[in-house]
Amino acid sequence: MSIPPPPGPEQPQGPYGQGQYPSASPYPHGAPGAPGPFAYPYQPYGPYGPYGRPVRVNGVAISSLVLGILCFVPAVGLVLGLIALAQIKKRGESGKGMAVAGSVLSTVGLALWALMLSTGSASDFWDGFKGAASGEGTAYALAEGDCFDTPNGDLEGDAYDVDEVSCAGGHDAEVFAVVTLPGGSFPGDDELGRTADDKCYDLQDGYAMDTWALPDDVDVYYLVPSRQSWRAGDREITCIFGSTADDGRLTGSLRADPTTLDADQTAFLTATNAIDTVLYEEPGEYPEEDLAANQAWARDVHTVLGEQIEALRGHSFPTGAKQPVADLIEEMEDARTEWSRAAASKDADTYYTHYEKGYEYVDGPTTVTARKALGLDTTMPTYEDDFGSGDDSGSGGGLAV
Repeated sequence: MSIPPPPGPEQPQGPYGQGQYPSASPYPHGAPGAPGPFAYPYQPYGPYGPYGRPVRVNGVAISSLVLGILCFVPAVGLVLGLIALAQIKKRGESGKGMAVAGSVLSTVGLALWALMLSTGSASDFWDGFKGAASGEGTAYALAEGDCFDTPNGDLEGDAYDVDEVSCAGGHDAEVFAVVTLPGGSFPGDDELGRTADDKCYDLQDGYAMDTWALPDDVDVYYLVPSRQSWRAGDREITCIFGSTADDGRLTGSLRADPTTLDADQTAFLTATNAIDTVLYEEPGEYPEEDLAANQAWARDVHTVLGEQIEALRGHSFPTGAKQPVADLIEEMEDARTEWSRAAASKDADTYYTHYEKGYEYVDGPTTVTARKALGLDTTMPTYEDDFGSGDDSGSGGGLAV
C-alpha cells in the first residue's frame, strides 16, 4: 500500500484530500481487491507558488549581481547583496543565488581595488582610460608614415573610426605629419581648418621631397579634433595624403625623404624644393595692380636662387650626375639674372618680360636630365594655372575626429 505524504501548509488542497489524486482503478476505495489510493511523491513548488503563481525575484539581488560583475563600485554591490539576502528570507522571494554571487564578486572586486590602490595600478588604469578617450592607443593614434582606411573611403566630414593598414597595398590615406596644438578652449572648426591648411601644406615637401613622384590626383587632407574630442584632450592635427579622384585610392608609400633617399638625391631636392616654395609665394595682385609687391617677390626669388645655387655647388655629386647638375646650375644663374631685372623694372610690361625669361629654366629639359642622372622621377608634373594666386592650398579638405 502507498502511504500518502503528511499534510502540510505548502500542499494544495484538492477535491480528493491532502496529497491524494483520483485513482485509475475501477474499484472504489476500500473494496475487496481494490488497490490503495495513488499518492504522488511530495515535490516543492520551486519557482512557483500555490496553483502555479510565479514567485517574485528580488530586484536588489539582480542589482547586486550586475554591480558584482562590473566591479565598478564593488562596495555598493556587496551592501546590496546583503540587503537582498535579508529581504529574500523575510518575503519568501527568489534570487538568493544572485544575491550570493553578487556579494562574492563584489568582495573579490573590493580586494582587487585595494591591491590596485596600494600598488598604483589604479592610477595607471585611469591614465590609460583618459588616453583612450583622447585617441592614444586607438585607431586615431596615427604617426608619420602610417596608412589607413576610413569606413566609407571619404576623407572629408566627420569620422569616428579608421583602420590602420599596410602602405604596400591599396589604402585611403597616408600620414605625412602630426602637428600638436596648444591647449586652451576649442578654437572652432574654421580656425582649425585654417591652421591645418597652413601647417600641412608647409610640411608636405619634407615627407614627399620628390614632388614629381606624387600622382596628379594626390592632394593634402587632414584629421582635426572635433569639439567632443577636444574636451577629451585631443590636440593633434594629422596631415595626410589622399586621392581627389572619385573612389580613388593610394597604392604604395609616398614617402621620399632622407630615410628613403640617398645623400645626393636629398641635396638636389632640398635645393629645388626651396626654389619651388618661394615661387609659390607669388603675390595675388598682378604687376599692373601692385608693381611694388611683385618687385619685392622677384627679389626674394633672386635671393633664394643664389642660396640654392651655392648649396648645389658645395655638394659633391657622383661622377654620372656632376655635369647634368652643373648644366642646371648654369641655367639657374641665367634665371637669377632675369629675376634681378624684374625686381628693378619700372613698369608692368618690363616686369613681365623678365618674369617670363626667369621661368624658362623651371622644370625644363636640363632639370629632367639632372633628375635622371640622380635616379629621381623624370615625369614632369602638370600644374594648375595658380601662379599669382597667392594661395598655396589645393583641393584637399579635412576630417573632424
